[in-house]
Amino acid sequence: MGNQDIEVLIIEDDLRIAEIQKRFIEQIEGFQIVGIAASYVEARTLIDILKPDLLLLDVYFPDMNGLDLLKETKQLTKQMDVIMITATKELDKVQEAISIGVFDYIIKPVVFERFKQSLLRYQEYHQKLLQLEKENILITQQEVDRLLRKEVEGVSNDKSYLPKGIDPLTLEKVMEVLGKVEIGLTAESVAKEIGVSRTTARRYLEHLVTIEKIEADLSYGTVGRPERVYIVSG
Repeated sequence: MGNQDIEVLIIEDDLRIAEIQKRFIEQIEGFQIVGIAASYVEARTLIDILKPDLLLLDVYFPDMNGLDLLKETKQLTKQMDVIMITATKELDKVQEAISIGVFDYIIKPVVFERFKQSLLRYQEYHQKLLQLEKENILITQQEVDRLLRKEVEGVSNDKSYLPKGIDPLTLEKVMEVLGKVEIGLTAESVAKEIGVSRTTARRYLEHLVTIEKIEADLSYGTVGRPERVYIVSG
């Protein structure tokens, strides 16, 4: 485990679900599970002793309401962030969680990709905060906006939020693949590399062209018609 691992406390009374979350986290680099709490007393004890960075918190417990615990954590000296993970779909509960200040709200059953996306966004946000604390300088409007939007740097574009059908993780993979080569790649090559269909790869590539992260050109191969190739801008 690295020194900078984000410490996570799972607060969930269904131990099977807690185990699934634990296994999910173990697949994501940069996070360390420091404990699992199944009740209010356990949760408060572990929060006070371990002072984790991030809580994964359910809403309903036999002896407490997760939203009350969320309110309590906001009064503590050590700032902890919370991702609610719950089957609760009532709008008032979701609104309350957002107004108290959750980092994210994930509805069960948890899909790994959505879970991973949330944790990677948190990791980016956490690292940005640490960096700003280290620099100990006055924060700029742009940095405030970036923290508030909790965006993944280099994936989300300042001009707009991601359009429907564009997933930030896949977008990052596409950029990674293109970044490794100096020559342009076709949609087919990118698709093979990241394990998606050619149509999907093209959709992501064309989005990156639109936001001016990459450029497209025509390559005249040895046979057949010219193919569209994509290369990182600059």
